[in-house]
Amino acid sequence: MITTDRLVLRPAVDADRDAIATLNGDARVGAWLGGVRSRAESDAFVDRVQAHEAEHGFGFWVVERQADMRLVGMTGVWWVPPEMNMAPVVEIGWRFHPEAWGQGYATESAKAALTYGFATLKLPEIIAFTARTNLASQSVMRRIGMSHDPARDFDHPRLAEDDPLRAHVIYVARA
Repeated sequence: MITTDRLVLRPAVDADRDAIATLNGDARVGAWLGGVRSRAESDAFVDRVQAHEAEHGFGFWVVERQADMRLVGMTGVWWVPPEMNMAPVVEIGWRFHPEAWGQGYATESAKAALTYGFATLKLPEIIAFTARTNLASQSVMRRIGMSHDPARDFDHPRLAEDDPLRAHVIYVARA
């Protein structure tokens, strides 16, 4: 578990599935993640998150607001899946309920996750990627000290060639 001034980052548990399904099923969140997720797809996502945590001891964590312990999003670091055709590398990512947007939670939790990745996991590099048009996430990447690495930009293999989100940018932070 990681705590910040306002947030708690912790592994997802089965009791979180309803809240995560609500997050993954929100069209505003799905607009940047290739679409909304059905309950079954969201549960499969939670299964992957839990399996990664069990195997590696870290992962994509639930973010709760300390003031009311409400799940407001997810942030964490985890290995990029092999089907992404990248060298073995750890990615930092986040997703938040739209009601939590604009409050600095993504930046606060991502800074904590990045620190954990370097200080605790001793990773030499952590990447982040998002759609070229997702300027809000790119802004978070810059605020947490990451730099754009245009040579590593790519077309997301899970998105159709005509999908406007297919072109992705990569940001990098090094220890």
